Amino acid sequence: MSVVKERRERERAQRHQLIITAARELAETEGWEAVTTRRLAERVEYSQPVLYSHFSGKDAIVRAVAIDGFGELAAHLRRARLADSEPRQALHAVCRAYLDFAIERPALYQAMFVMPTDVKIADAETPQLRAAIDEIVSCFRPDNARRELFAEVIWSALHGIAVLADSGRIPPHRQEERLDFLVTQLADTPS
Repeated sequence: MSVVKERRERERAQRHQLIITAARELAETEGWEAVTTRRLAERVEYSQPVLYSHFSGKDAIVRAVAIDGFGELAAHLRRARLADSEPRQALHAVCRAYLDFAIERPALYQAMFVMPTDVKIADAETPQLRAAIDEIVSCFRPDNARRELFAEVIWSALHGIAVLADSGRIPPHRQEERLDFLVTQLADTPS
């Protein structure tokens, strides 16, 4: 590959990431309704046709933001899990980290798990999402034949808690109690 072609590909990748970062920042400050190709083009100082050369539209941009977020979530959960070697404490730490992630990055969380998208867990294009789920799975003993099922149930419960808390439908002051209940019910469940 020529040096010029390598530089162009590098610049294209940087532009691609710049658009994703700008969309995420705009969504975090003003909400996803504010994220339009026109606003993004102004923000990144490129024309709308340049944006469309990277993404087919807003849905594709949201998808790219979500995929970036899956990698961040997986790393966040991994750090939490590795901080404690005792399985029950590790599960509690991972669950807390999940909820903290959703609270601290609401627009990113919406892109990842609330907004309509075609992202699938078992998709070759999203190993980052599988890695995030595997952090929950890893909190259960390897000999537990139902650890995948438990991880899915915990993830579903955490997602429900995150969305309901964000919308104000459940009171935030009982968050730890919910988390403790969830972990207690599933952490020591026999296989």
